Amino acid sequence: MDLHVSLVGRRDLAGQIYGQLRAAVLDGRLRAGEALPPTRELARRLAISRNTVGVAYDRLAAEGFLTSRVGAGTFVRETGSAARGASAASPLRPRGVWEGVSVWPAPMPGIRWDFRAGLPDVRLFPYEAWRRIMSGVLRPSGLADPASAADPAGLPALREAVARHVGVSRSVRASGADVVVTSGVQQALDLIVRVLLEPGDVVAVEDPGYPPVRMLLAAAGMRVRGVPVDAEGLRVDALPGEARAVYVTPSHQFPLGMPMSLPRRRALLDWARRRDVVIVEDDYDTEYRYGGRPVEPLQSLDEDGRVLYTGTFSKIMRPVLRLGFLVAPPSLHHAFRMARYVSSWHAELPAQAALARFIDEGLLARHIRRSRREYRARHERVAERVAGLPGDRLDLVPSEAGLHLSALLRDGADDAAVAARALGAGVGLFALSEFAVTGRPVAGLVFGYGAVTPPEIDEGMRRLAGVLRGRRGRS
Repeated sequence: MDLHVSLVGRRDLAGQIYGQLRAAVLDGRLRAGEALPPTRELARRLAISRNTVGVAYDRLAAEGFLTSRVGAGTFVRETGSAARGASAASPLRPRGVWEGVSVWPAPMPGIRWDFRAGLPDVRLFPYEAWRRIMSGVLRPSGLADPASAADPAGLPALREAVARHVGVSRSVRASGADVVVTSGVQQALDLIVRVLLEPGDVVAVEDPGYPPVRMLLAAAGMRVRGVPVDAEGLRVDALPGEARAVYVTPSHQFPLGMPMSLPRRRALLDWARRRDVVIVEDDYDTEYRYGGRPVEPLQSLDEDGRVLYTGTFSKIMRPVLRLGFLVAPPSLHHAFRMARYVSSWHAELPAQAALARFIDEGLLARHIRRSRREYRARHERVAERVAGLPGDRLDLVPSEAGLHLSALLRDGADDAAVAARALGAGVGLFALSEFAVTGRPVAGLVFGYGAVTPPEIDEGMRRLAGVLRGRRGRS
């Protein structure tokens, strides 16, 4: 262990060393089995006599805090002490808004059949290819340009690769200069709030919608207004006139799943132009489209440069790879770069470099093609199994994209209670009412199929059928 001892004055040095080491053992900073520095090394570091350190060590050993092994060194003994936290008597208190913020989704212990939305199947990821690329990146020559690492907008190679990828796969108009690398859509939205909005501004979001977005906006001092959606997506006629920004998921509405119709998209762009409003387009999983005509993003229809386009790679690749991006017009390049700089500077550089190579070598496109085939089969299987659930109680919301499907409960049942009973049977899924913003919650269930295999889908749905019949299902 690299032990740092601060000595005040020169009296009773052995006592000071003893006291600080004893306190470190008791409050858990030094753990059982951890090696202490040799007396010679610690004495040299502190510029004191080796005998002084030896006296402190001997006293601690006599009291049962340390043990010595010939030829091995001096180690901390088990004391049964737990780590001590910071002082509970602090007068510091958070702003009131943080009292109402909690992690979403809440933990779901006991899941065996995981239908939670938004989870990809990490088993489909090409680990060998990624490991090869990461090994190359981590060599001394892997990040050879120190100047590129200083750009808070991200590595130029990744920004160029992202621009090409979204241009081909999503019809987004962007150059590398328009791309800011983020740690995900949440950080992209945080940057947008910092750059374009003021505390107290009204931000319109889809209702139902993604809970962490409204949490972030509320924590930043925004006034969040839910706007209802229908079969064509966000209802433009219900947008609040005082809104300064609109957050939408037009390619695959989250969580219901329908795309925003072309007339509705054009109406939203026209509304935003007339009222000088910024549109935040979250295109979180559009690579996974299984049928119908491709949906043109708002960003490519936008002629005024007021759509800020965001995306993430966590749904395509792995959730632990926290990399996303923001596409912004030239008028905002400097501001976003500086906002990125003052908040967190840049995302992890080795991962950025590896992702750039992963895209440039065609591996991302290949992975999307392969995983799309698998997810299409799961999409169809879930749709069939939902249609066959007992009692004719669920109406499936039409959707041809993404990693989840939603279904409405016809009889207005308590969907949270259904989800809780399902969890008791080992089936994890979300109640649709969890996603309500300001309007009346819609009762239903959300079925994610990214993390479940086809056999798991069949068994999970069998157990859910038992729940809907009023029993837990046979184990």
